[in-house]
Amino acid sequence: MLTAIIDYESGNLHSAHKAFERMAREGNAGDVVVTADADVVARADRLVLPGDGAFPSCMASLKGHSGIYDAMVEAVEVQGRPFLGICVGMQLMASWGREYEDTKGLGWIEGEVTKITPADPTLKVPHMGWNDLIIDHPHPVFDGIKTGDHTYFVHSYHMAVTDPAERLAHVDYAGDVTAVIGRDTMLGMQFHPEKSQATGLRMIANFLSWRP
Repeated sequence: MLTAIIDYESGNLHSAHKAFERMAREGNAGDVVVTADADVVARADRLVLPGDGAFPSCMASLKGHSGIYDAMVEAVEVQGRPFLGICVGMQLMASWGREYEDTKGLGWIEGEVTKITPADPTLKVPHMGWNDLIIDHPHPVFDGIKTGDHTYFVHSYHMAVTDPAERLAHVDYAGDVTAVIGRDTMLGMQFHPEKSQATGLRMIANFLSWRP
C-alpha cells in the first residue's frame, strides 16, 4: 500500500512525512512518500494534502501544479481513494475560502472558511497551541481517541460546515472551532496531527488503517 503526501510547495512536509512514515512502519501500512509527481498521486492508495499559509495562495499553488491537482481530484472523486487534508489542506476541501478574497475551494465538504472570532476578546487570533477535542460524531479515525484528548492548532481561519453531520469534532475557543470534518472517503483535520503527540499519531495510524 502506498500513501502519498502531496508536495505542492505549500505544506509542512518534513514533520508530516516522519510521523506518517513512523505510523505506517508500526502498523505495517506500506510505504509513505512525499511527491510532486502526478503519476505517483494517481496510483497511491491514500492521499494526504498538507497546507500552510493563506487559502488563496494554497489553492493557486495546488491548481498551478495542474497534473497533481487533476490526479488528486480523479483519485478522490472518481476512484474513492481515502483522503486526509491537514490544516489549510483541510480548509481547501470547503466550498469557499473567505481569507483576503473569495476563493473557490474543492467543494468536497459544503461550507466556507472564515476568520475565527472568539467571543472573549482577550483570546488571541491566531488560535495557537493545545486544545481539547470534542467529538461530535463517531468515526474510525477516533478509534482510541476520546473527548478531552488534545491536539495542536496554529490557524486564524476555520471551516463552518453546512451539514452538521460532516463536522466530526470541534474545540471550544470562546466559540466552536471545527477540528475534524469528513464524509465518504474524505477526512480533514484543522490541527496538525504530526505535532499532536500521542493523540495525533494515533489518528494518523487510524487513517492509515481505515477501510471506508
